[in-house]
Amino acid sequence: MPARAPYRSRVRAERSANTRQRIVEAVRELLAEGVFHECTVEEVAERAGVSRATLYQHFGSRLELVDGICDVMALNPALLALRERVELADPDQALTETVGDAMRFWASEDAVLAQLYGVVAADPAALDFVERQRGDRRGELERLARNLKRSGRLRDGVTERRALTHLLVLTSYETYRELRYAGLADRDIVKQLQDDARTLLLRGDG
Repeated sequence: MPARAPYRSRVRAERSANTRQRIVEAVRELLAEGVFHECTVEEVAERAGVSRATLYQHFGSRLELVDGICDVMALNPALLALRERVELADPDQALTETVGDAMRFWASEDAVLAQLYGVVAADPAALDFVERQRGDRRGELERLARNLKRSGRLRDGVTERRALTHLLVLTSYETYRELRYAGLADRDIVKQLQDDARTLLLRGDG
């Protein structure tokens, strides 16, 4: 008879992954409701339907709980698309689609992000999340800026470094929120920032 150990190990791994997913989803729900930062670990465990001890088997601290959210967001379709589009050969397409994907990502995660960005001064876990996310976004935009430089389509006087600074502002969560506060719908935010990006960065020819 074949050994049962591999099967049992696979079942345990699947159960562990499912438990971890339930905990992360509980954190997402509590963040979206605006109450995560007031919750105890016991309350997070209760929302996830697990014991406190089980939660600590998967996440050793509140910092790790928030890190779990960051890991899940990394699989967001808009973010996955952005990572590919920064390297598109057509500079206009690379620029406009990257800006659009960034805004679509912010819009899809806004309920959670608003809570995390709102408490960075008071919550080390939120600060770590935001800094990690900013570093990741900067890395992708550096790739885009290099791509635009190689294309020869940057406006006169716009260096690769200056292109990066424009991109950081145009694609930031803070920019997205400011335009939302100004009353723009998501589709209008995307169009406005895509137009601004082309005007600031690209020559009209090509």
